[in-house]
Amino acid sequence: MLSGCATHSITARNHIIDTHTHFYDPTRPEGVPWPSKDDTVLYRPVLPEEFERIAQRYGIAGTVVVEASPRVEDNQWVLDLAKKHRIIVGLVGHLKPGQPGFKDDLKRFSANPLFRGIRTGLWGMKLTADNEQSIRDLSELGARGLALDILASTDELALVDRIASKVRDLQIVIDHCANVRIDGKTPPEAWTEGIRKVASHKNVHMKVSGLVEGSGREGNAPWDAAFYRATLDVIWNEFGPNRLIYGSNWPVCIRFADYGSVLNIVQQYFQAKGKVATDKYFESNAQRVYKFVSR
Repeated sequence: MLSGCATHSITARNHIIDTHTHFYDPTRPEGVPWPSKDDTVLYRPVLPEEFERIAQRYGIAGTVVVEASPRVEDNQWVLDLAKKHRIIVGLVGHLKPGQPGFKDDLKRFSANPLFRGIRTGLWGMKLTADNEQSIRDLSELGARGLALDILASTDELALVDRIASKVRDLQIVIDHCANVRIDGKTPPEAWTEGIRKVASHKNVHMKVSGLVEGSGREGNAPWDAAFYRATLDVIWNEFGPNRLIYGSNWPVCIRFADYGSVLNIVQQYFQAKGKVATDKYFESNAQRVYKFVSR
């Protein structure tokens, strides 16, 4: 397993909710659409038993699993895993707003209280603020108390801004700090301006994840929060303590750093903001946005 550092200091906590993990199994008869077979790090069974060992070590109380497949029935596959593994407190699955069958699929899966929303931004499925059916479907998502995760780049923050203004009752979570490249310096102005616009909507939240990935340093990501501070400061200043959420992006993060290093970075940063802000970031903000029930 790749590691970003040899040692790191983790403050023990009992109530961390990791809102961004992926589970998949290439040995299933139908295989997996991701990762690819030539991915020597990720192409292997990644299942709850492995994450449960990590959770026990670092005080992770639960995880919200995020989709890793465009297949509708793979939503059910994760929900079936959750029946046997209480570490899974929710699923952000994959359905296609604006496409035929969305409402029926949403009704079916949301009957399970562990289904907590959907993610868009992958599998060739792009959101739009101009398609009336897409907006109606997103409104239905919000009406059911479910969230929308969006995997967006800097250029797509303008779209998030428009969607947030049209569907004000929908809780929107931007994943991975909008995939900004992090080099230890002041982040790009276009990204900062995009963050400022989307943060003006009180229904938009930021998942502070993808930091080590943003460094681009596979197997050697910096583990000190100082390297990421300029980027984190922008997010903190715009979203404040009530709209920031923890996610590890495990197992993708292990290309760049081990789980302990990923956790250490954000613990360093948020503990400096005080206990209230830290508790919100690691647990209560996720609880409010995804509305999961502790198991």
